[in-house]
Amino acid sequence: MRDTKESRLLLVLLIAVAFALITVDIRGGENSPVDGARRAAATVFGPIENGVSGAVDPVGNAVSAIRDSGDRHDRLATLEKENAALKAKLGSGDRNRSRLSQLDKMLKLAGEGQYGIKGAQVIAIGAAQGFSWTITIDAGSNDGIRRDMTVLNGDGLVGRVTTVGPDSATVLLANDPDFTVGTRMEGSDELGFASGQGDRPMRVQLLNGKAEVKKGDRLITFGSQSDKPFVPGVPVGVVSRVDPSGGDLTRTVYVTPYVGFSKLDVVGVVVQAPKKDPRDAVLPPKPKPTPTPTVTVTVTPSSDAGGSPDAQSTDGQQQ
Repeated sequence: MRDTKESRLLLVLLIAVAFALITVDIRGGENSPVDGARRAAATVFGPIENGVSGAVDPVGNAVSAIRDSGDRHDRLATLEKENAALKAKLGSGDRNRSRLSQLDKMLKLAGEGQYGIKGAQVIAIGAAQGFSWTITIDAGSNDGIRRDMTVLNGDGLVGRVTTVGPDSATVLLANDPDFTVGTRMEGSDELGFASGQGDRPMRVQLLNGKAEVKKGDRLITFGSQSDKPFVPGVPVGVVSRVDPSGGDLTRTVYVTPYVGFSKLDVVGVVVQAPKKDPRDAVLPPKPKPTPTPTVTVTVTPSSDAGGSPDAQSTDGQQQ
């Protein structure tokens, strides 16, 4: 429509009529004369509005779903990060607690033996080729570590230092085939030499071929001259098998080490030997024997136990 004087007059007239109808509708309330026209318009345009609403709502719902999905994804990602952090924290806490337990046990052993030790952590293991059983620790010459020092943990003898660098050192484990240590039997003081056999029990040659030894006997280190490479009194292991004595000059026994060489973590290097031999003081308490249950049998006399011998004989004949 072109902007003419007639069109402007028509627009003013329509606006005036609209205001008049609004005024009549408001004043009429429920009995408004416009109510019928409103219902008719709703009847005509309602289905169209519903169709448009039905066409628009899925789009709105999709947008809402995408937005909610994004929110859910963000929340899920946040929860996953929190759970991962919590698991890492718990894992770290468990590992720290394990190390603290190992350290506490090692310090207790060192205190009982009066060993001056330098704590260290295992940072590498040696190559498996050639049956070499070694570990690398994170302590070296800068920490006072020297070659041929005894290495232990909270369970007993781990090995001896063989190579030393400024900040690390190599330890030959007690189960290595090239490892040999002098031992002393608890109680009887029988001397011998223990050699490593990899993942098998250590082989001990007792100097006395007629030594009285049995399964369950315990061995400790005898000690070396000037306490190098071994200080005395460190627990070695428990006798698990005894070879029959064949009249040889020596006697062979097999010893299960106290130390688990496949799960080493915290160890201690003995940097100061004890002033006197601790002997058996460092050995763990002996396990208490399991009590053998006692079975008591009670004999209840039969009802005819007081009968006469003739009556019992008659019963026997009837059978």
